[in-house]
Amino acid sequence: MAQHRSSLVAYAEHMLLDRHLAEDVVQEAFIRAWHHAEKLRTGEGSVRNWLLKVTRNLVIDRARSAAVRYESVMEELRDLPEPDHSDEVLASQEALALLRGLSSEHREVLVHVCLYGFTVRETARRLGIPPGTVKSRQHYALNILRRRVGLLPARVPAEAAAG
Repeated sequence: MAQHRSSLVAYAEHMLLDRHLAEDVVQEAFIRAWHHAEKLRTGEGSVRNWLLKVTRNLVIDRARSAAVRYESVMEELRDLPEPDHSDEVLASQEALALLRGLSSEHREVLVHVCLYGFTVRETARRLGIPPGTVKSRQHYALNILRRRVGLLPARVPAEAAAG
């Protein structure tokens, strides 16, 4: 039976895509052959065919097992704490709300420059506007956002400042 080892390992490895698992499967096939030695000695059928069939069945059994589907592993992982992403979700919702509050021109410039990482020139070319307009819209949009989050004081109307 040892003469069949390399071909059985190659066969199992082809199905499993893992050399170590293939060797484990072939070892199990040889153990089963040892348990059925009397049947194999009688000459009913080819030993090689029997070993190939057993190897194939072991590979199929392995694919169907709970260990491969991570059922037993997931039971252990169920009690592990998961990271809390609520702060990131809340921050992204707040950022979207702030962006929605901008005019479409201001929002478009900020998305291109801040989120996509385009330069002022690239943004100007993509939007079909002069680079100075991109800079101006970016400046005013950022000031609007800073005021809304409290980083800049609110504007004082000209009449109130004069009085």
